Amino acid sequence: MTRSSSRWLTVVAVTGVLATATPARAEVRTARPSPRDHAVYAREIAEASRRYAVPERLIWAVIRVESGFDQRAVSPKGARGLMQLTPETAAILGVRDPFDPRQNIHGGTRHLRAMMERFRYDVRLAVAAYNAGERPVAQYGGVPPYPETREYVTQVLRLYGMPDTQLPIERAEMRSNGVRRIVEANGSVTYTNIAFGGVGALLP
Repeated sequence: MTRSSSRWLTVVAVTGVLATATPARAEVRTARPSPRDHAVYAREIAEASRRYAVPERLIWAVIRVESGFDQRAVSPKGARGLMQLTPETAAILGVRDPFDPRQNIHGGTRHLRAMMERFRYDVRLAVAAYNAGERPVAQYGGVPPYPETREYVTQVLRLYGMPDTQLPIERAEMRSNGVRRIVEANGSVTYTNIAFGGVGALLP
């Protein structure tokens, strides 16, 4: 088994386990981007982006809204660190110290990747699940009607550089990860870096 295969098997396993995890409903913060934000943890964000095939800007946007880049942040519900992991979720992800920037960023990115896989690479739904939990998103078949979650999704996607009604992943970042664009019979569009028997075309 190659290292790459092993890594993806781990992500798939985490996806199943996280279905029972308590969502990290962090307080939605006022999103005011600062050039300094991304620079402080650039190495950790870039490493997590490469390892889990999640765009750097999306990781940055989630951190900005979750904690305002405060590595010691604790929400009223006990979520901790940059990507606001609850103790239960941190334990499932193997994050021993949620206040350690590298552990938190890698754990949170892996969780985000799992949600992306669960919701067919619809980043809008994955972001909603990161905030509200997987079950409510599946139950409502979309972003749950929670004011906090809807505001959260809007802020994250705005920071990511797109309205929350547009397609989720930037073409340049998708090309670098070998992501394919799949148009299904009902007209819906899915982006994925997993091959489906030749269906879909690699973005130019």
